[in-house]
Order: sequence, then structure tokens, then C-alpha cells
Amino acid sequence: MSRKILIIDGSPRRGGNTDILCDSFATGARENGSEVETIYPSRMKIAYCTGCDRCIETGRCVHKDDMEEVRDKMLSADIIVFAAPVYFYTIPAQIKVLIDRMVPFYQKVTGKDIYIMVCAADPNDGLLELAVEAFRGLTRDCMEGCTEKGTLKATGVWKKGEVSGTEFPDMARKMGRSA
Repeated sequence: MSRKILIIDGSPRRGGNTDILCDSFATGARENGSEVETIYPSRMKIAYCTGCDRCIETGRCVHKDDMEEVRDKMLSADIIVFAAPVYFYTIPAQIKVLIDRMVPFYQKVTGKDIYIMVCAADPNDGLLELAVEAFRGLTRDCMEGCTEKGTLKATGVWKKGEVSGTEFPDMARKMGRSA
């Protein structure tokens, strides 16, 4: 059965460690016959949430930008992969903005399988937990009926491409194959 997978690559650094993990997951998923699309919030026009609460009243954000496309992709996906580097113990601003802008529709993103991948220079995987929890707060507490199927914490990788010399890309590929 072909499943539709949306990978949200939250890294602002092109060709970096997060990109490599996302590409590896996508390769594994395609090997399993799934349809995969990766989006990059840092390369999209997504305005900051202003807290105006208009979306609560209307169900739509006042900003007209790429977030409308993201919404449609998230709603139509069977599986959503959230991936990001860890900056100062949490996720970078580019993907946090995307999460903040989900307020008008997060309750409609239901019943999805969820995968989380984070990577950081620190070798202590416990220090990546705040970043994982940033995604879990959304997927567990806001996106009803979603099930976390896998989490990957790639540790000890800082320099661009450094993750390639580790077991983490293979782990991501295996996760993708099981998706």
C-alpha cells in the first residue's frame, strides 16, 4: 500500500545534517513504495504569527503566504516527518514559525503517523529531548489521533555533512522503509 509522506525539513542549512537524514528517510520510504515530498520552511514565505486571534474567529490566518500550501500538504499526507537541527536545546525559528501558524488547522490534522528526527553537535542525546518535546507537544497534544511511530536523535554531528560518516543515515533509511 502506497502511503503519502510529507517530510518537513526544519533546517535553514542546505545540504546539512538534517537534509541528509531527511533524504535517507525519503530513500527508505520510496523503497517501500511510498510517495514522498519534502518541504523546507526556511525556503518558503511563512510570516510570523502575530497573535491577532483572527484565525480563531474565521478558521483562516490573516497572512496569505506559503502556509496555505503547507496546510493542504499536511492535511493530505498519511505520514508527517518533522526534522530539525537542535539549536540551544530546541528547534530553530524557521520550523517554530510553521508550528505557530498551524493554529487555524492543527485540529484537522488527525490520525497521522508521525516521525521525529533531530540532530545536534552535542553527544548527549538527553540534551536533544527538549527539541523532540517541541514536536511532541504539537503532535501529541494538538493533532488528535496522531501516533508517534519513530524518533531519531543524531548526536555528535556539527559540521555540514558530518552525519554521513555515522550510522544515523542508515537508521533514518530503515525508519523510512518501515513507514
